[in-house]
Amino acid sequence: MPTASPTGTLPRPPGPAPARAPRGRWPRRTALAAAAGLLLLLSFPGWSLWWLAPLGPAALALAVSGQRARAGAWLGLVCGLVWFVPLLSWSGIFVGALPWLALAGAQAVFLALLGAATAATSRLPLWPLWAAALWVAQEALRGRVPFGGFPWGRVGFSQTEGPFLAFAAYGGVPLVGFAVALTGTLLAAAVLSSTRGGRRGAALALAGALAVPALGGLAWLPLPGSSLTAGGPTRTVAVVQGDVPQPGLEFNARRRAVLDNHVEQTVALAEAVAAGEQPQPDLVVWPENSSDIDPYRNADAAARIDTAARAIGAPVLVGAVVGGPGEYVSNTAIVWDPETGPGDTYVKRHPVPFAEYIPHRDFFRLFSDKVDLVRRDFAAGDEVGLLELGGARVADVICFEVVYDGLVRDGVRAGAGMIVVQTNNATFGYSAESEQQVAAARVRAVEFGRSVALASTSGISAVIAPDGSLAAASGLFEPAVFVEEIAQRDGTTPAERLGAGPEWLLSALGAGALLAVLLPGLRRRRDRGGAV
Repeated sequence: MPTASPTGTLPRPPGPAPARAPRGRWPRRTALAAAAGLLLLLSFPGWSLWWLAPLGPAALALAVSGQRARAGAWLGLVCGLVWFVPLLSWSGIFVGALPWLALAGAQAVFLALLGAATAATSRLPLWPLWAAALWVAQEALRGRVPFGGFPWGRVGFSQTEGPFLAFAAYGGVPLVGFAVALTGTLLAAAVLSSTRGGRRGAALALAGALAVPALGGLAWLPLPGSSLTAGGPTRTVAVVQGDVPQPGLEFNARRRAVLDNHVEQTVALAEAVAAGEQPQPDLVVWPENSSDIDPYRNADAAARIDTAARAIGAPVLVGAVVGGPGEYVSNTAIVWDPETGPGDTYVKRHPVPFAEYIPHRDFFRLFSDKVDLVRRDFAAGDEVGLLELGGARVADVICFEVVYDGLVRDGVRAGAGMIVVQTNNATFGYSAESEQQVAAARVRAVEFGRSVALASTSGISAVIAPDGSLAAASGLFEPAVFVEEIAQRDGTTPAERLGAGPEWLLSALGAGALLAVLLPGLRRRRDRGGAV
């Protein structure tokens, strides 16, 4: 009689354990991830070794290749900390280490997510493409959350020179970052193929890595050059950097001195014009915080600005702190006419959290009483920064707004012939923050084919040509005045027309690759859980 066999699901024999890196390889992978962060850091202003940027994504891709998502998250975090802690050190110069390290740590978390996603997709066909797209997705997320995001330190902002910068005119900062990352991931693919004996694959990946910057070089051919005056009717623009009494948070304790400095520099310019030493400007640009005394409420401040505007005989774009609405204050650009006084305004649309307003103030006070340095929260404006003065239509953005794609794009799309950035860098001392901000403005010039006038209270102020080159630039903590003829251009670039389209498309490619890995795994778990 045959022996009865039990029915049901038989236990499966144990399969091979997932491959794990030998213990000796973990220090090497961690060191490789740290090297990725260091290479990215060195590509940014402060060092400005822009050509090192592709090696950062290359090193991170090599570090996470074939690893589980959890390991990739750790390696991405290491990369992010090595990169962002020194890159953002300027944020803690006068407020202490806690805000600086909190900001840097928050940015590094996004690199941890990138590391996890890159590791998860590293076994897919065409993985260098998906890995580069994930860089764009990570930056898109980092630029939007939390509290409106903080897109400082995007890879594209490191490319102030070289072939990758041209991609800004075709797809904005996201396409520049994608090109840099793709070059790096293709280099990583060439290394991996070579070590595995795949000479043909290594050659193809290396050819691709060389083709990306070569394409960028060709992309320069139809773009504007370094001329400030070509491309449209010109207006003579004066940029005034009045300087501050001293660096630090207390610069505005002497706010009358800051206002006086800008008045005096403008009056001195008027004297130079009268002497024939400078051309007569059509408009004058003062920086953010050039009048922290509300000129609508303080007659003395209004009189001082009037003095400057009448002396120079041209409208002055004043950066002022204005009371209201209600209990708030507003970071406001005011067009101040020499005859009629204050006119059109632009109110900063993206106040900086923890610097210009404190979200959840009671909660964050538990961690630092520095939150109360911001006594009154700044209100957010709701109108595009298009202003007309002296026959020019300018797209005005204030300080960190220059790194937010949509804020700059809105002003250009509204009909601006040039871009103006008003900023105050006095609170960041002699750090690389000012250079990093100028770098962002240089990329914007190429992105929109517009010249940029950047006015800072204490430096760096600059005039930037449509190809991103510097026509003039000041030093830190010194008075400076630039007078340049600048064309009011009305052409459009593909980047302006496409808007956020390239960013969404590339982010979707990265997300799709990640879903291609995650969904089959979730189905297998569901099937195993439902087995009888």
